[in-house]
Amino acid sequence: MALNEVHAAADALLALAADLDDATARGDSALPGWSRGHVITHIANFSEAMTRQVDGALDGRLIEMYDGGRPARDTAIESGADRSAADLRTHLTQAVTTLLASWDKVSPTDWPLPILHRNSNLSAGLQATRRELTIHTTDLNLGLTPTSWSPSFCLHLLDFLRPRTPDGTHLVLTSPTATWENGSGEQIVLTGNLTDLTAWYAGRPTPGPITGPALQLLPWP
Repeated sequence: MALNEVHAAADALLALAADLDDATARGDSALPGWSRGHVITHIANFSEAMTRQVDGALDGRLIEMYDGGRPARDTAIESGADRSAADLRTHLTQAVTTLLASWDKVSPTDWPLPILHRNSNLSAGLQATRRELTIHTTDLNLGLTPTSWSPSFCLHLLDFLRPRTPDGTHLVLTSPTATWENGSGEQIVLTGNLTDLTAWYAGRPTPGPITGPALQLLPWP
């Protein structure tokens, strides 16, 4: 169940960040141009914003994900990234814990309720939370890599990112445990472990090798 996986992802994230010190917070994440402080601030801000989505939906209200939209979101990340490690840890823990409490309030009949995040519903919002926590935990570059991603998460993420395959391309990702295909046209076959193929498709560094021709992917949906 996705809710259990969200709790597990949150536990892994908070455990990894528990010993964060100031020097480590200033260090590079796996995302170009972002420190670990940027990543932690983004996760915390996302968690607060998604909490508003959940609580609003349960109250019958539609609320914008971020006040001020994407520009305000980006400004908040930049302004919060250089805080002390203690402040970053506190913000992250409070925001993620509060979000989990909100998700735990959702009943089986509530999942179709609409939210403004991606003009979707609570069920899709839970999957978005799963993606954000799981991917950005590895983005922290603190020893946990995409090799920790479960097969079910990899296949979910690949399906979510289907719009990244360029037009006119039939992309085939082949691993020892699964084969995933997308698009039509010239066939491009890449081979590797499922976690490496998924990390590549998500625009992340791959811990292991991938064989096959180079392919320029489209932006995230």
